Amino acid sequence: MQSASATQTDRAQQRRRQSPIGPFRLPYPTLTLALVAALSNPALAETKSDLVNSPPGKYESAPTAMTGEGLRIVRSPGAPDLTEEEFQKATRIYFERCAGCHGVLRKGATGKPLTPDITQAKGSDYLEAFINYGSPAGMPNWGTSGDFTADEVKLMAKFLQHEPPQPPEWGMAEMKNSWKVLVKPEDRPSKQLNKLNLKNLFSVTLRDAGQIALIDGDSKKIVTIIKTGYAVHISRLSSSGRYLFVIGRDAKVNMIDLWMETPDTVAEIKVGLEARSVETSKYKGFEDTYAIAGAYWPPQYVIMDGETMEPLKIVSTRGMTVDTQEYHPEPRVAAIVASHEKPEFIVNVKETGKILLVNYEDINALKVTTIDAARFLHDGGWDNTHRYFLTAANQSNKVAVIDSKDGALEALIDVGAIPHPGRGANFTDAKYGPVWATSHLGDGSIAVIGTDPDKHGDYAWKQVRSLNAQGGGSLFIKTHPKSRHLYVDTPLNPDVNISQSVAVFDLNDIEAKYKVLPIAQWAELGDGPKRVVQPEFNEAGDEVWFSVWNGKEQESAIVVVDDKTLALKTVIKDSRLVTPTGKFNVYNTQHDIY
Repeated sequence: MQSASATQTDRAQQRRRQSPIGPFRLPYPTLTLALVAALSNPALAETKSDLVNSPPGKYESAPTAMTGEGLRIVRSPGAPDLTEEEFQKATRIYFERCAGCHGVLRKGATGKPLTPDITQAKGSDYLEAFINYGSPAGMPNWGTSGDFTADEVKLMAKFLQHEPPQPPEWGMAEMKNSWKVLVKPEDRPSKQLNKLNLKNLFSVTLRDAGQIALIDGDSKKIVTIIKTGYAVHISRLSSSGRYLFVIGRDAKVNMIDLWMETPDTVAEIKVGLEARSVETSKYKGFEDTYAIAGAYWPPQYVIMDGETMEPLKIVSTRGMTVDTQEYHPEPRVAAIVASHEKPEFIVNVKETGKILLVNYEDINALKVTTIDAARFLHDGGWDNTHRYFLTAANQSNKVAVIDSKDGALEALIDVGAIPHPGRGANFTDAKYGPVWATSHLGDGSIAVIGTDPDKHGDYAWKQVRSLNAQGGGSLFIKTHPKSRHLYVDTPLNPDVNISQSVAVFDLNDIEAKYKVLPIAQWAELGDGPKRVVQPEFNEAGDEVWFSVWNGKEQESAIVVVDDKTLALKTVIKDSRLVTPTGKFNVYNTQHDIY
């Protein structure tokens, strides 16, 4: 009898024999232009754009599906008048900056609903003030930061009082038209051809350039720049560590072979019009067999061949919410992680509050376990055993805990306002044992949750500490098994002294006052917002990298800090580092170390 892994390998090879793939395929449909999903929102976006205009030659924004030919203004009674030109411009701005939080259909998620019944009641003056100044709870100060001009603030206040236009669907035909295999599996290297220390390589999002930079963690030099989708949200590694998968907010996925003499894209696909998540199969016997990507629009996920990214199965996530049991037309796919316990992907469905355990043993007889959690699921990560998945239901102010071994909801824990953990942070608390922590967008607290039901059962799945950091507007919290420090960023806080620095807690004395590292000051850049975002450790766990994220026409940098001394180690500057944001160390990402 064949093993599961042998059977899956045979099926994958058969699919490739039956599918004529090559470096050239049909272009994207001209009637359905690509949606730019460079989205705004703090809570969903790992980053937020700082300037609208890009320097010539550095980035050409993909056209949005919402401003394509045939889309005309949706005029709503009681709303201020808009010209066609104003409508097109406002639609583009909304999808580039706002839809990630408020939704394509403006029904709300991390951000509040923006439907005309609400916005018209608020009125233009109120909307202009809120767009201009933002709030400490995570709404960016679009006007005062320089992202929007005064006229654009007024324009968006008018636009939000009209009904949102309906975006087009994106199905198998569109996916296959966008799918390209640039280097066939049989033509790829049989061994690593470069001399890079891949374990200490960093994939760095160059958000507004539509690129990633691969940076050598040893030399701190850029290895190569690779063109990708717009505003890459995450980088994920195949189980083997050979392939790097990145997904842009315009739903373009690049599969990059790190074994090539100069790493580059070997396959790509566009899985929708707006997206956030990509992952690969990791369970024993299925390593690198499948990839999965989740879309914000249309609300769906797609399972793909792990070597070619051929789309194999699309599954819609539209359905009923867990609380009011009402139909929701836009339940977006947020975080996806690969189980270490079973051949399953764990899929967060944001608006319905459901967590799906998608068993990929036989994708033609897909088995999906649905777990009711809480609405507006977003990101999360594993505990230190890789059995329990902790994930934020951000507008519900809860963290859901999934037991990936038993396939059940272990707990639903109340935390602070709008938790946004990224992957979260695992460490051992002197009193409570193994714990996992999240920071928040809506307040300055850090929720510390016990994660050891075996030896610390009294504290398991409870918030055991609430630490006070610098303030709201945090996107990421980070530590490392070899570190005794906990780093918390606050890039979306309206106070520049807070957004340009990070708080550092001593894990040996967790209740002591945190230290503040002036990361942006150390970078010695010129003008600009200079938001400091996403601490990321190197493979050894003795360095922490921070992005100093400036405007597209302004100088940005990456600051490297010595974890032992908390002293500045080096500043990486390069004209090619256009709006660096997320950074993903290959080894840590491959092995879910955080």
